[in-house]
Amino acid sequence: MKLVIVFGTRPEFIKFSPLIKEGAKKQLNFLLVHTGQHYSPKLDEIFFKELCLPRPQYNLDVGSGTDAFQTAQILLKIEKIFLAEQPDLVLVYGDTNSTLASALAASKLHLPVAHLEAGLRSFDREMPEEINRVLVDHLADYLFAPTVEAKKNLLNEGINKKKIFVSGNLIVDVLYQNLKTLDQKSKILTQLNLKRKKYFLVTAHRQENVDHPEKLASILKALLALNKKYNLPIIYPLHPRTRKRIKEFGLIIPRQLRILEPLGYFDFLNLEKNALLILTDSGGIQEESCVLKVPCVTLRENTERPETLKIKSNVLVGVSPKRILNGVSFMLQRKRNWPNPFGDGRSAQTILNIIEDLI
Repeated sequence: MKLVIVFGTRPEFIKFSPLIKEGAKKQLNFLLVHTGQHYSPKLDEIFFKELCLPRPQYNLDVGSGTDAFQTAQILLKIEKIFLAEQPDLVLVYGDTNSTLASALAASKLHLPVAHLEAGLRSFDREMPEEINRVLVDHLADYLFAPTVEAKKNLLNEGINKKKIFVSGNLIVDVLYQNLKTLDQKSKILTQLNLKRKKYFLVTAHRQENVDHPEKLASILKALLALNKKYNLPIIYPLHPRTRKRIKEFGLIIPRQLRILEPLGYFDFLNLEKNALLILTDSGGIQEESCVLKVPCVTLRENTERPETLKIKSNVLVGVSPKRILNGVSFMLQRKRNWPNPFGDGRSAQTILNIIEDLI
């Protein structure tokens, strides 16, 4: 049995990492394809080394560009790989352009597709990720939904229940595998002179936020107000897209913010684990903060992780400074005793057992 795993962004190969390791234990024949959708040789090397992952057999080196450009380039290049390798199954994750293009190319060649993290819905078609995840779910032959809520979304769209499997989320596997040794693997708190639970962590990179000058300016204004109110460090690893937009729009980063270059996996996880609170527009970080028992304030009006809202580990605030400050105040008063709705840390084993039965 030959399995092809396709990824193009660092969150994808972080989440695929426990599946790759479990597959190695089972001596499965994996081929790894890196589309290069987000490609930084230095940072990619750090992530592969930290997570003990084999290097991909293929790198499409697509690079940055519009959604259409990336999708088209991946389609053209990955079709050749699929034709040459003739895999028994193509595995894709989440909602990226790499996910969509790979699923579409495989489907056109009548190759079975497994979609991991299937069924997530924000119900906002203005998000490019929402379009991708809906299309991939309807292309896929096997859908691994992380939660019962995600399965319900798929059933509501008429997808055959025999194709759907509730598997939990691989991000829980990744966290459980790495938390025990985190203090040995990362010294970021010491390097930045930070005290546990005495700083805020921020990430903001989504198109709907950083591609609009008024929204990006509002986020920066809110972070400055947050610093003035709580007098705590605000740690902001700045995504290249966000840095580029700040410069294009002529915005000024408040000097009170501690701006970092993108970090390796262990350093960022250490910052997440020990933050007083996280402000983000990332979907994955909403999940991670929930599992880590760190309050989350999401700089969006919707989320494809509604489980976090139901258990009150997360609150949606948009980009208004007033709402952001109110959201932070609300979440800091919450007890951190919410349950983890995303699985038991054995999703990789569950998924591969199902695949072995199916293929």
